[in-house]
Amino acid sequence: MPRRKQLKPKEPICFGDCADPQGLAAAGRDFVAWLEVTNHSPFTVECRGKALRLFIEWAAERGLTRLDEVSPAVLARYQHWLYHYRKADGQPLTFLTQQSRLVSLRMFFKWTARQHRLAFNPASELDLPRTEHHLPRFVLTAAEADQVINQPNVHTPVGLRDRAILETFYSTGLRRSELANLKLWDVDGQRGVVTVRQGKGKKDRTVPVGERALAWMDKYRREARAQLAAEPDDGTLFLTCNGQFLSSDHLSRSVRDYVREAKLTKQGSCHLFRHTMATLMLENGADIRYIQEILGHARLSTTQIYTQVTSSRTPASTDWRMLSTMALVSTCWPISLVNLASRSAAASHFSWLARQRVVVSSQRLSRFTLRVSTFCASSPISSRTFFKDANVL
Repeated sequence: MPRRKQLKPKEPICFGDCADPQGLAAAGRDFVAWLEVTNHSPFTVECRGKALRLFIEWAAERGLTRLDEVSPAVLARYQHWLYHYRKADGQPLTFLTQQSRLVSLRMFFKWTARQHRLAFNPASELDLPRTEHHLPRFVLTAAEADQVINQPNVHTPVGLRDRAILETFYSTGLRRSELANLKLWDVDGQRGVVTVRQGKGKKDRTVPVGERALAWMDKYRREARAQLAAEPDDGTLFLTCNGQFLSSDHLSRSVRDYVREAKLTKQGSCHLFRHTMATLMLENGADIRYIQEILGHARLSTTQIYTQVTSSRTPASTDWRMLSTMALVSTCWPISLVNLASRSAAASHFSWLARQRVVVSSQRLSRFTLRVSTFCASSPISSRTFFKDANVL
């Protein structure tokens, strides 16, 4: 087995001259060190550090090098500068990028005030820009997903690896960093699960994986991984040609190329399969809280975007009676107020389900009543029309 090439360690973020203990550069260096000591993720440390470095460079160009020279007015000027800034291609910074940079500044100046380096926090009243909430731009159908997955040449070690990667993305909906960090022992074929260790938010979770994906992962491990691995082997599941850890950018480029080779009208990369998996699960009756656990979302509201995607993909000629049956298992949004009329309508609806030989437990009667209101709020019909079209009113 060949020796693994030694990767160059990442260079620390340089803030400039840190000789002045009251300077912005010295404070920035100490802030990044504090983030590392308090166990923030490497991604968070890098993002916060880069955003702070950009502000320190902007301030230095205007003769501001010390902490006490930064006022609320200076931060307001910096916010306006971010808004009017144009990248090399002439495009402005997205509001999400602007918000991310300003959040880093708020966090930094809050830390300086708590460390008594400043008498007050100049960013305490800094208003963040409102960000847009977009639905996933592209979602593949099952046939389109299979078309992309079939692109790699499985007769080569790299192609077999890529096929296993695409199958894993499609079956589990993992983030690219989570897939890149998978170890050999994280895949349990007997139980049919994959263990994600220290995912987003430094949280572990267990994700079910399909038999087809397990079969391709097993084939890759038996036939291709040994040809890619290099000493010392740390057990990373998916490796580069040099036996190295797969970077997130490497995964994005590979998946994007396969999507292009499939010659679809849709574009995307690793996250495209995450959106596809969640949407197809929801369309086939999976409970939204179950999807939330699989995706590792901290808030249910993040997962609820897929209910809107599913609604937008529903044809105009939808049979609302059948769709109301799907609401039993696909919608799980908490509603605090339920009136007696909706309870009566739900009871009638369950009678209809019984006539259709659909088995429903008594507990689901109350749960269904809690779900209908929100379902109707996100659809073009009212709650009364919902039950009327289902032949229950």
